[in-house]
Amino acid sequence: MGRGVYALARVAVMLRAPAGWLWWPGLLAAGVGALVPGLTGRTAGAAVGAVLFVGAALVAFIARRGRYTALASGAARAGKAVILQDRAVTLRVWRRAHRRRLLLAFLAAVASSAVLPTAGGLLMAGAALGLWGKARWLGRWERRNEALLWVRPEAARHGGPAGTEVHGYVLTGPAAGDARPGGARAGHARAGGPRAGGARAGG
Repeated sequence: MGRGVYALARVAVMLRAPAGWLWWPGLLAAGVGALVPGLTGRTAGAAVGAVLFVGAALVAFIARRGRYTALASGAARAGKAVILQDRAVTLRVWRRAHRRRLLLAFLAAVASSAVLPTAGGLLMAGAALGLWGKARWLGRWERRNEALLWVRPEAARHGGPAGTEVHGYVLTGPAAGDARPGGARAGHARAGGPRAGGARAGG
């Protein structure tokens, strides 16, 4: 994973980062679409939207699971010279990098209601649900193995935490960082845990 001091971000946090930014805008776009008759009518739009919702959720949940498993199985133990990135920092960096795409996706979902009311919004919401499910699936792996998975943020910037630029994960113990297995926000800060920017790994 490289020499010297470098940062690591939680794989599960990066995985679930798009979920909230697809779920709520998707529901909003679907709500706007429900007010528009559209070319096909609200009933047809809702029917197509339901199919797209289920399909997007399944695709997002299933896609690349084999690669996640392979990278997790080959993960190396983190050394002392790493900085563990806070959950909030990871989410903020992801949002800044993808805000234009998210805005375009929302506008496209709203615009699609002129043809199929609610369908585009439900597609976004379905993708979000699938990503949440996959993050929980990864969290079960972390609990079962009593370890947390981390990745170099720059390697996962474009293709995600299982993209082709990612060549390996790093393991820490389950108490590292400020997020629970699966990337959910911890209920309270741990004593001696990371502060604003991150914390050194304990080995």
